Amino acid sequence: MVRWQPDTRARLQAAALELFVGRGYDETTAADIADAAGVTERTFFRHFADKREVLFDGQQFFSRAFLDGVQAARPDDAPLTVVASALDGAAAFFPDERREWSRSRQAIIDAHPALQERELLKLSGLAIEVAAALRAHGVAEPAATLAAQSCLTVFGVSFATWIADGETRPFAEIARDTLAQLRALAG
Repeated sequence: MVRWQPDTRARLQAAALELFVGRGYDETTAADIADAAGVTERTFFRHFADKREVLFDGQQFFSRAFLDGVQAARPDDAPLTVVASALDGAAAFFPDERREWSRSRQAIIDAHPALQERELLKLSGLAIEVAAALRAHGVAEPAATLAAQSCLTVFGVSFATWIADGETRPFAEIARDTLAQLRALAG
């Protein structure tokens, strides 16, 4: 009898990423992932609705990091200062030890239009959540939506920079630099 091993979800994610990189996303099945992680296919489906969800797991924590950053800002902060706080919150989601995993994950997403669509849908939903949080923080429209969209743009540029080959700076530093560049562009 197979003995239970802890952290099944993390093992499934690691096995999936390894298979997606080595074999290809389209060629990998949920059964393959389960087998590589040493669990049954049924166990896989207890953790994930499908193989695509392995790449998008943790969205609620990702979103919460941004929203907690908005809530941490002072009530009288300017909208882009609140955005800076949101990005600081998100930086906790991207410690240096996640960089290689994130690079591999993004390469898989970039190679599959359906996964790109899924990523854009999740980011669009996050922009709506950030705009609502900004409004709750006292930022009026259209500034709340503009700031939220700017937040996600800065995040996207920062994330792409953070996972670029040879990049070693922490995500928080990159995000601050990218936001400073946006502020300079806005004049």
